[in-house]
Amino acid sequence: MQEWITGRNPVYETLRAGRRRIDLLRVAQGVNEKGRLSDILALASKRGLEVERVPRNRFDHLGDPGSHQGVALQVGHYPYADLADIPALAERRGEPLFVLVLDALKNPQNLGTLLRTAESVGVHGVIMPAARSAGVTPAVVHASSGATEHLRVAQSNLVQAIEALKTEDAWVAGLDMDPSSKPLGQADLSGPLVLVVGSEGEGLRRLVAKSCDYIIHLPMSGAVESLNAAVAGSIVLYQAYQART
Repeated sequence: MQEWITGRNPVYETLRAGRRRIDLLRVAQGVNEKGRLSDILALASKRGLEVERVPRNRFDHLGDPGSHQGVALQVGHYPYADLADIPALAERRGEPLFVLVLDALKNPQNLGTLLRTAESVGVHGVIMPAARSAGVTPAVVHASSGATEHLRVAQSNLVQAIEALKTEDAWVAGLDMDPSSKPLGQADLSGPLVLVVGSEGEGLRRLVAKSCDYIIHLPMSGAVESLNAAVAGSIVLYQAYQART
């Protein structure tokens, strides 16, 4: 199956990561080939990749107008990792395990935002269900600015995956807005950690929440009832990053 990755940063990171089959680079005629696009063309040349220069209207079917930035990369499907690859990476790096579990997020923008944050704070891997989730689509790659290409993302039954990660001596923290749960400031996030973030509307599903060792929430004092999953999850990921470093 072929996909089109668009946007200069997503295309650059896909080429730089080198994890997918790459078939064709398409560049808009007349575009200024400087900056990031120059970097893209240099990587394409190094790989011996065919570059097709076409009229700008040839990009119109590849997403929102303007979001492609005059460049698109035709690639194979996203290379999902095996669950075992995630603790193996932590062991190779000599670091306490750090995993993000996403319970059926469906919004590509939210998913992409969380994956971008996860990659920036050194998460060893992300686990999501094979069904009831957006998956790593081209829209998610774009929303993550290409961070997906450097992450190990596995698809699994979440309850089974959480139980497997507990055998790696990790604590499992679920994120919810239940005020009776533990406030973020009282949670020790410094050791091996699995953070579970629920979907945009439903939060954590019952069996997934039951699999967590504890639930945390973000205390708030403003008029807005809650933050969306991407913002709340990103805050906790960064808090964990600070605790670990």
